Amino acid sequence: MNTDFIKYQAQTSPYPLGMEVSHAVGSYIYDSNNKKYLDFVAGVSACALGHQHPRVNQAIKDQLDKYSHVMVYGEYSQSPAVQYCKLLASLLPAPLDKTYLVNSGTEAIEGALKLARRTTGRSQLISCHNAYHGNTMGSMSVMGFEERKRIFRPLIPDVDFITFNNETDLQKITTKTAGIILETIQGGAGFIQPHNDFLKKVRQRCTEVGAMMILDEIQPGFGRTGKLFGFQNYDVVPDIVVMGKGMGGGMPVGAFTASSAMMDLLSDNPKLGHITTFGGHPVIASACLATLQEITETNLMAEAMEKEKLFRTLLVHPLIVEIRGKGLMLAAMTESADITNEVILKCQDKGLILFWLLFEGCAIRITPPLTISEEEIREGCSIMLEVMDEILNKN
Repeated sequence: MNTDFIKYQAQTSPYPLGMEVSHAVGSYIYDSNNKKYLDFVAGVSACALGHQHPRVNQAIKDQLDKYSHVMVYGEYSQSPAVQYCKLLASLLPAPLDKTYLVNSGTEAIEGALKLARRTTGRSQLISCHNAYHGNTMGSMSVMGFEERKRIFRPLIPDVDFITFNNETDLQKITTKTAGIILETIQGGAGFIQPHNDFLKKVRQRCTEVGAMMILDEIQPGFGRTGKLFGFQNYDVVPDIVVMGKGMGGGMPVGAFTASSAMMDLLSDNPKLGHITTFGGHPVIASACLATLQEITETNLMAEAMEKEKLFRTLLVHPLIVEIRGKGLMLAAMTESADITNEVILKCQDKGLILFWLLFEGCAIRITPPLTISEEEIREGCSIMLEVMDEILNKN
């Protein structure tokens, strides 16, 4: 299968891991030899409830028996999408009450950037150095990592950058700014949290000059940081919140939410200001609804914070410089990319799935399903420490 995988399926890097997947359940993925791997990555934060969660699976099966795609987004009233958007509105702070459903996080970013420009009538967008918001052209334009986007220029114009957590840079947000887009916790840069009320100060500056504050919750969202959305940890409300990944319980989806007054601007003058064929797909929306209900009707969010404490207690080793992040969005930092690479690859050999971050080579990604058990955490951390001991003793 790997031969055909390389030959027929376009790759994202020269050296894919190439695990031949047989099946997955709970916190484990099984390869074609029936070897099981404890999953500390959850599809890069996407499988919030683990693999084959019964509530999500049942919702998908039930909807398949009724109807699948019937019409482009926004024309027909379809129960799964309506129920989902209504529940989401009830859980978000005012004025975030209307949601546009799309197919992925990067597509949601595109819509949010358009909405900021449509709302303000301005063109300038501001992002952060080392930010990652997706890989389509608009999203890439606000990516703060020149190495990844140089070859694809020219990108969209009038985009400027500031440094995350640098308060002095906030003066660059002016009456010419349509919106500033921030990851609530910077992901690819190394799971960097805002400090010293940075997000509140961004909010204040945006309010002063009439710019839109866009928060990218694609990775922190849906319970991963102990709250439904990461921004709820920092006492701030954005004008536009963007979501994806864990939202669908492993299914492909994205969305952006804002006030009704703002969102209605996309439907007129011009009409069809933002359109999508498959956004709000009833099967996907059913999975999203089941996922959101499970996260909010259980103790998973509170448990994420307790599980963070367990990870921090267990992962003490000379090769670990620090643990960054919040909840179950964690990164174990080593002294070098070489050490990180060796840990990740050797852990996979021993049945533990870890992964990298986009821009920070020293980081070991730890973003397991919210449903992971304490016993499984101990199992995985034991493998990590065993591998690190081997590396330390070898050197």
